[in-house]
Amino acid sequence: MSTFTSATSITPLNSHTYTALFPQDWCIGSVPHGGYVTSCFLSVASLHFRTTLASYNQPHTLTLHLEFLRRSSTGPATFTVRDVKLGRQTSIIHIALTQNSSSPREEVVGYITNSNIAAESGVSLPTNWSLSPASPPVKTAQLANDKDPHWKRQPHMPFPNFRKASRHVQFFFPRNGQLEKSLVDEWIRFSNGDKFTMDSLGYVVDMWPQVVEAYRGKDPQIASPASTTTTNQEQKQQVGKDGIPPKSAWANFWYPTLLLNLEVKKVLPPEGVEWLFVRVRAKQIKNGRLDLEVIVLDEGGDIVALSSHVALILGAERNMAERKEGPKDGKL
Repeated sequence: MSTFTSATSITPLNSHTYTALFPQDWCIGSVPHGGYVTSCFLSVASLHFRTTLASYNQPHTLTLHLEFLRRSSTGPATFTVRDVKLGRQTSIIHIALTQNSSSPREEVVGYITNSNIAAESGVSLPTNWSLSPASPPVKTAQLANDKDPHWKRQPHMPFPNFRKASRHVQFFFPRNGQLEKSLVDEWIRFSNGDKFTMDSLGYVVDMWPQVVEAYRGKDPQIASPASTTTTNQEQKQQVGKDGIPPKSAWANFWYPTLLLNLEVKKVLPPEGVEWLFVRVRAKQIKNGRLDLEVIVLDEGGDIVALSSHVALILGAERNMAERKEGPKDGKL
């Protein structure tokens, strides 16, 4: 498997155009994982502010907003940057991801705001905020050996052959189960020993077990949705009186991101960190659409990043469908 660093390697073509190569092992089905793509956007912004905009001394992304217009694909990708507002304290750039060189199509677009978090000054006030409900305590030294009394390692995620991007991290979940069905708490680290850096936060805020699948019961099917043939109409017929599909139908779902927002609260050290805590929570799951609120903490309990998503619940065949050539291809 490719490393995060190699998978998010960015090559400049000129002062405002960059390229990357999306590999298979960072995909969900046939589509590059949304969090991985977000990290590529962060990597492009980081490089752009280190080179073209180096004189502004704004190395840190404060906020990111991405709109996923259509399915991206493996292979070459081009990122085109437009400097929208360049300022003394913050600067904003627009980035468009395009693919298909014969007939380029925009697939993901976004705005990124950069600043210098280390140089920030101003009013600071205590809010007494804390996780509610509180997450179980942890000792990461014991976590590493899967001996923490409150957390246990999940050997693999559901449908690993389909959700290949999930193979790059180790997941640790509460031994007594999640606190609520619509909430997931986890500690994660890279499987190969790499460290989480600022650019990897895009991947981190989109890498957790699907909240929707907590409603299927305790016996998830470990199978590839790509091998199923259930149609959307059949899925609708399978939904029970309580609105929850039977276990046999869960393998057919894909959860594409429509939009992703990210706010960085704390700069990680340049060498990165081994462990991060993530809480993801849905407030409403209705009519095939859900919201997701994501909180990322470090080992000291400091907020590293906040994120919000809007996602759809679709049949997996929408992920695996053949792409047509042209700028209008790949609609969700």
